[in-house]
Amino acid sequence: MAVNSDGPMGGPTVLIVEDDPSLRLLCRVNLELEHYRVLEAETVTRAREIVASEPVDVVLLDLHVGEQRGLDLLPYLREVRPDAAVCLLSGTSETDPGRPEGAHAFIRKPFELEELTGTVQRLLVREPTRP
Repeated sequence: MAVNSDGPMGGPTVLIVEDDPSLRLLCRVNLELEHYRVLEAETVTRAREIVASEPVDVVLLDLHVGEQRGLDLLPYLREVRPDAAVCLLSGTSETDPGRPEGAHAFIRKPFELEELTGTVQRLLVREPTRP
């Protein structure tokens, strides 16, 4: 997988798509401590704008982003950033949604920070997506 290293931290870029500002902050601070460049989107619409204009290596995507469905972003991500890895986040009691096309991992909220950083690290070393 080609990994972007142009960010101010010199590391790969992670996009957090989450409507809870405190959870976005927690994720951002911990990922930046691991030397990732972190971008944030509070809506699916904002995430589309970021993905269209910024290189992104990993997307942490909440299943429910306010009134929007996070899964609605997956087809766009596959089209615009096909090599970006996607980790779904969910705080609902639903079971793991499996791996919808375009998703590579699933984390249930609340989660341990080690699970978050370990999952991001694992996604960055996965094999690139083949057409």
